[in-house]
Amino acid sequence: MSAETRPNRTPRLTAVLRQTERVTPLELFFDLVFVLALTQCTALMAAEPTWTGLGKGVLVLGVLWWSWVGYAWLTSVVDPEEGGVRLVMFAAMAALLVAALCVPDAFGDDALLFACAYGIVRAAQIALFLLASRDNEALRQSVLGLAGGSAVGVGLLIAASGLDGWAQGGLWVLALLLDMAEPFFFGSSGWSLEHPSHFAERHGLIIIIAIGESIVALGIGAAGTPLSAGVITAALLGITIAAALWWAYFDWVSIVVEQQLRRATGTQQTTLARDCYSYLHFVMVTGIVLFAVSMKKTLADYDAHLGPVPTAALCGGLALYLLAHVLLRLRIAGLVGTSVGFFRRIGRGRPLAMLALLVFWPFAGDVPALAAVAFVAAVFVALIAYEAIRYRVPRSEIRHGAIATEEIMAPPHLRANR
Repeated sequence: MSAETRPNRTPRLTAVLRQTERVTPLELFFDLVFVLALTQCTALMAAEPTWTGLGKGVLVLGVLWWSWVGYAWLTSVVDPEEGGVRLVMFAAMAALLVAALCVPDAFGDDALLFACAYGIVRAAQIALFLLASRDNEALRQSVLGLAGGSAVGVGLLIAASGLDGWAQGGLWVLALLLDMAEPFFFGSSGWSLEHPSHFAERHGLIIIIAIGESIVALGIGAAGTPLSAGVITAALLGITIAAALWWAYFDWVSIVVEQQLRRATGTQQTTLARDCYSYLHFVMVTGIVLFAVSMKKTLADYDAHLGPVPTAALCGGLALYLLAHVLLRLRIAGLVGTSVGFFRRIGRGRPLAMLALLVFWPFAGDVPALAAVAFVAAVFVALIAYEAIRYRVPRSEIRHGAIATEEIMAPPHLRANR
């Protein structure tokens, strides 16, 4: 066979740069393991409905989220299905599976195993990034900084496995904060997104996965409970809220953020991806998981009153979700440099819906769980209806790409005068 006709063969240990924006089947397969991690975090908080249990669940979720985020950045550069990368991805999935299985006792007997499994997940990511950075000195320097920060974080989790109480929790908080702040300590000039649409799609899929977990929580919460009219009503209210969460994100928010990410370049693009996706999407996922916890408790005993922690998970979690949307909009408005005032930049509907949830929070435990969920569902239905009617023209334009991105944050009457 001549050299001209010989097929190109990928060296087994070479990381091949990504050539397509399509999310690959292996990435979806990897995300399925993260589904288990989300389910385990929800189960941890539901099994220990105290402030301590809530804190543990959020900490574990944060650590697991940051490991997933690392692979979202990795696969935006490296093709996960070429060369030896595929085998390393499978190894990382196995380690992530072990970490997920350890979640219910991640602060107890399985603490050391969790830390070691998490360390393997991070080490595999760094190894693949090092392969990908052979010809990119700036990326290599950033990867080495990531390796140092990850080593410190894993070391803190290993040290925390030998402690308990506040000392253990403090080390977990420190490990998570250092890990998430790594780009500020070690620099991020070498990071880049070869395919921003792929990066946006990965995060959109993880939002769907998180919302799906809230629906799974409805089934788990109803398990063992007679299928009465109250249970069915609570389930329907829960799916109404879940649908509203989907609508609030995918109707136009995801489109606008992806547009901006694709238009940005260089450092502006990587910082936008970090802020909007790595950080603020974590806030959204946390809010959805907290909502799932509250629905588990509601379905189990819909005519009883929710306790302080499930009430916080319901109202506070969904307010947190809306807060992330407000901050996303503010971040995008700052990027495009619109002259619209602060309150117009953040909109009206979502801040008011968030305020309604926060005002209702202190009283949510004074009514039956079914009534509390009904009020929350009414808030979200009103929000979606308001935006669908009030902004029907700009929504349509955004969804069909008929307007420039700079115009998105301006209300209709201001856009018409430009």
